[in-house]
Amino acid sequence: LSWRHWLSLLITLFSDICEKFRFSTMATANKLALLSRSLSSTTQFVKPPVQVFGLEGRYATSLYSAASKLKQLDQVEKDLNALQVALKSNVSLRMAVTNPIINKKLMSNTLKETADKLKMAPATANLLGLLADNGRLKNLDTVINAYKTIMAAHRGEVVCEVVTAKPLDSSQSKQLESALRSFLKGNQQLKITSRVDPSIIGGLIVSIGDK
Repeated sequence: LSWRHWLSLLITLFSDICEKFRFSTMATANKLALLSRSLSSTTQFVKPPVQVFGLEGRYATSLYSAASKLKQLDQVEKDLNALQVALKSNVSLRMAVTNPIINKKLMSNTLKETADKLKMAPATANLLGLLADNGRLKNLDTVINAYKTIMAAHRGEVVCEVVTAKPLDSSQSKQLESALRSFLKGNQQLKITSRVDPSIIGGLIVSIGDK
């Protein structure tokens, strides 16, 4: 599905499901175990290739471990990318998903049922349910970004962010890329993201990985 089709379907399903739950009793047992429960003491934890700190890092790390064991790493990333685009492109949907007034269990069941109808990976549905249950849906965007960082490392990509006071021209970009490649090891691949911040006045700020 294209992200526009995905967004349209998500909005429709979310509206229908919320309406259904509003006039019916709460759903009974969850169809899927929560993400945290999938990481029981009897199940080996899969360590991510890079450590991501903070609350979003803990959720993303648990998601990576669960998705890895279920062989859903790429599917989960695809789900999260589509979800991130949908939330950023629709203010009403974003406000509904992050609304703290809506009952947590209602939101959890709604999101998991919506994810199921959209044929998202079970690990993705579990993450949404867990964030809703814990009142952490406001952190969804940063959790997605943390998971993307882990997946970039999983593919051997070294993410480099370049911040400049004004856009670099073609020659400057090539020189910078050549210099940054000297920091790579083995089969690592360089992935550069750039943004302009006039407030830094001059020069540039370069971040490679977590450095």
